[in-house]
Amino acid sequence: MHKPLVVGAATLAVLAGAAQPSTARAGTWGSAWAASPQLPATGFTPNWSQEGFSHQSVRQVVRVTQGGDRIRIRLSNAYGTSPLVVTGATVARTGEGAAVQPDAVRELTFGGHRSVSVPAHGELRSDAAALALDRLDPVTVTLYFAGTTGPATFHAQGFTDTYRAEGDHRADPSAAAFGASSQSWYYLSGVEVGGRVRSDGIVLFGDSITDGFGSTPGADRRYSDALAERTGRPVVNAGIGGNLVLNDSAWYGERATARFRRDVLDQPGVSTVVVLAGLNDIGFSEARKGPVPQPTYVPAPVVSSAELIAGYRELIRQAHDRGLAAVGATLLPLKGSDHWGEHAARVSDEVNDWIRTSGAFDAVVDFDKALAAKSDPDRLAPAYDSGDALHPNDAGYRVMAQVLAEVL
Repeated sequence: MHKPLVVGAATLAVLAGAAQPSTARAGTWGSAWAASPQLPATGFTPNWSQEGFSHQSVRQVVRVTQGGDRIRIRLSNAYGTSPLVVTGATVARTGEGAAVQPDAVRELTFGGHRSVSVPAHGELRSDAAALALDRLDPVTVTLYFAGTTGPATFHAQGFTDTYRAEGDHRADPSAAAFGASSQSWYYLSGVEVGGRVRSDGIVLFGDSITDGFGSTPGADRRYSDALAERTGRPVVNAGIGGNLVLNDSAWYGERATARFRRDVLDQPGVSTVVVLAGLNDIGFSEARKGPVPQPTYVPAPVVSSAELIAGYRELIRQAHDRGLAAVGATLLPLKGSDHWGEHAARVSDEVNDWIRTSGAFDAVVDFDKALAAKSDPDRLAPAYDSGDALHPNDAGYRVMAQVLAEVL
């Protein structure tokens, strides 16, 4: 396996310094889990985003990547056209499936009130609730909507079960009422923990590969999960399947350069961002030429390496302006996928050469070489291919975490 390339001796000092245990600070907040908000849409696995919720409880289970003695949540109504009224909410230690531990249910408040209205296009945090959690613990958040929400801001590809019940079951420890499920997250965009938390969190920023497409659903086997397990540092996943660096998509979210502030820079307690993005910018135009073009692969302009590099420079600038180290990840091999073509092959090579050699990023992790087939470096190795020649499987995501951990 190829060793990852690190650019610049000063970079090593920056990243090594960020990883020291002394970064734990008392009395602060740190991001422990996140999901990037998206427009309501039906072009994914079945979900409830367009219908929204009415007199229903929604129960969502997430795994925190650092522990603390108190917890708060972040709610997003980024794509709502009217205020979102949350009648009530709870957090709890997770039981089996939709069940929670009866002695560990905590009511959440918002500015001291049980109910809250989240403005259209807005977001807010709850007050703190006393709930001690260890690193990698699952935690369950239940939201109750007594009224009708309208279409819901959501994260499409959660790859884990979210549950729905008719009526108010926010404090119900049983799973019996939660008879419906989907694999998306709704309104919940962050979980933060307080106490003696770390300030060296890592945000993984990108598209479906960062999101975890191709990993085993319900098993926490994204590369963000593997990295948190391997390094012990807090890891926040800011991937959106299909996301583009340079263009907005009705299906796949605001362009990376526009959502970077919300999804990366506004996360508390982070010091490093890893940028793995661009395959869709160069691949959608190829996929649109195929015999069965995906109707969601729009916009699909033909993008040059210079244009994509300009997008990376903007992300680096934003990260550095906020004092974050920016790690560049080379694009993975894509030969044999629907994103492959002569133009995509050329631009991918040009972009990867620039990432490796320009020195623009503070450090570089070479996923391209780490996951390439020995017989054909333009292809994913069969052992790491989820089956579409584009997305890694569980083993591939573990390798990504391994080579990235060596850089960090």
